[in-house]
Amino acid sequence: MKWDGTQLTLELPSHFFYEWIEQHYASLLQKTVQKILGPKSKLQFEVVVDEGASSPEKRTVKLPGLRGASQPSLPFSESGSKSPSQRSGPSTHYPTYFNPRYTFENFIRGENNQLATSAAIAVADNPGKTKFNPLVIYGPTGLGKTHLVQAIGNRVLQRDPNARVLYTNSEKFTMEYINAIQTNKIPDFTNFYRGVDVLIVDDIQFLGGKEKTQDMFFHTFNALHQEGKQLILTSDKQPKDLADLDERLISRFQWGLTTDIQPPDLETRIAILQQKSMEESMDLPGDILEYIGRHVTSSVRELEGCLISLLAKVSLDSREMTLELAKEVVRGVSNSASSRTLTIDDIKKEVSAYYSMDPMLLSAKTRKHEVVLARQMCMYLAKRLTQTSLKSIGMHFGGRDHTTVLHSCQQILNYIDTDKKVRQDVEFLKKALRG
Repeated sequence: MKWDGTQLTLELPSHFFYEWIEQHYASLLQKTVQKILGPKSKLQFEVVVDEGASSPEKRTVKLPGLRGASQPSLPFSESGSKSPSQRSGPSTHYPTYFNPRYTFENFIRGENNQLATSAAIAVADNPGKTKFNPLVIYGPTGLGKTHLVQAIGNRVLQRDPNARVLYTNSEKFTMEYINAIQTNKIPDFTNFYRGVDVLIVDDIQFLGGKEKTQDMFFHTFNALHQEGKQLILTSDKQPKDLADLDERLISRFQWGLTTDIQPPDLETRIAILQQKSMEESMDLPGDILEYIGRHVTSSVRELEGCLISLLAKVSLDSREMTLELAKEVVRGVSNSASSRTLTIDDIKKEVSAYYSMDPMLLSAKTRKHEVVLARQMCMYLAKRLTQTSLKSIGMHFGGRDHTTVLHSCQQILNYIDTDKKVRQDVEFLKKALRG
């Protein structure tokens, strides 16, 4: 660490660490550095790229800190009151805020995100021209929603560099609106947002309770949708479950496709770890990958955090990459079993074990009574115990549609009323799944 009076320089062992810190702690670092060291203070990272080189200049790459947190509060102010669509050609000042590493190519696809990924690719290839408008992707934090929606933006810009694609979040939208009110720049704000071709808004749940901001977003949404512009939103819950959100907004969010992302299954978790370790030129042994994948289960973010901790101990503490070291890291990083998110994969495993059958049969086309009952039980429990949409539940059982899921849930409800054994099965499985 170095401080020259105006700039604080921190050394990191790899670009992976830089991306993680910049993505998750940029705002906190910005506030802390400027509060403690002064408003004009700057932060810079140095990433070690060649430990064998003789001079510091040759073995480090200097990277700016806070690149994601230093976005202007009024991105539309530089261009006056003209909307982007009124300007000729692409604006060099037009902000996008996309992380170039968030692409479809390095997004690991699995059962947990299959529908969301397919829809995202369709939208990216033909924005505003599909039935998925708006596209709403929801799910618990840390599962890759931001990666997926930013991959859409990167793909759109790759295909059409002149496209006006904006990524923001509900908190930033709110602050920009407040600033526009305070500076009498409401027309600039309105024209800016209504001039984009693709608008991506992260974490729409934070619009809850902000009536004036919701009203502005409602009219912005309407204007863009009527012009055939693409809207992409993310949330931690289904729109209908969001608190303090105007019914007319919820109604519009449901115009297009609403799909979820679930916590990844074991195979997907291992694939994610392989992908991330390859990006860092680290070849992790299979037993270490499997151990981390089996014990770090709640989110992709937690997986990445575990991998970062492991790489840090190897590169900074000169520890040997062993299974024992992986176990030590997992104990310090992973959440307790009681706090982890229940997945459809968990339900399938519990139900198949209870009925003593191969989990693969739950997705098969067989109509054997015992298999059909187990499948219906899984769908019922998934509907009751998770926030997964009916369409996504069906995708986890051989691509069945939402009407099949509804029928299965109703069948189990009928059994609960008429069949004592099934009623006992339901209660036992609920308790087992809830720990």
